[in-house]
Amino acid sequence: MIMAIKNNQLVQMHYELKVDDNMLETNFEASPIEFEYGKGEILPALEMAIKEMEEGQTKDINIKAKDAYGEHNPKLAETLPISDFEGIDLEIGLVLEADEENGEIIKATVTEVTKDSVTVDYNHPLAGCDLDFKVLIKRIV
Repeated sequence: MIMAIKNNQLVQMHYELKVDDNMLETNFEASPIEFEYGKGEILPALEMAIKEMEEGQTKDINIKAKDAYGEHNPKLAETLPISDFEGIDLEIGLVLEADEENGEIIKATVTEVTKDSVTVDYNHPLAGCDLDFKVLIKRIV
């Protein structure tokens, strides 16, 4: 009988994450991640996809962009004067962090640098990407 993972259970999971067949990260050669199921500690769509899995089971899971980090929104990019970035070694792909007034940390990726300006994108780096996971449920407590 299959015992589905239940809320508040501790799950240890190995995973690999690919986008367009490019490996982004894996922990199959390292310690599994550990999270409490149902607490929103991993992507909600991934959490739903592993719900029926058992210890020792491996599964390939595709999560569409809209269910992962959303579609890429071009309105979330802005161009700022380069003088705002004095003392920062700017390069395309650099992720900058700033504190919002409410204390939250926002991240922006540098997408363009000219002699006068810097364009930053506030979309999550994986926005607009379908995610391909391979997961192995190592342990359910």
